[in-house]
Amino acid sequence: MQVATGTVVNGKIVLEGGSLTEGSVVTVVTRGSDESFLLTETQESELLAAMTEIERGEYVSLEELLQSLPAHN
Repeated sequence: MQVATGTVVNGKIVLEGGSLTEGSVVTVVTRGSDESFLLTETQESELLAAMTEIERGEYVSLEELLQSLPAHN
């Protein structure tokens, strides 16, 4: 797994400083143009670990999450 940064140009993502293998499956996380997105090394490691868990199927679906929340009366 790798983290890459890019910019949308004519509707396509252009990566900065690298390329991905043709056919790579990617997840895109976007931010607003006025928002920063900085992670410490620890935060980046935690994010990558969480993404790996999701790829292994270790996650809670939205339906399961909603069912686990207390009912609002």
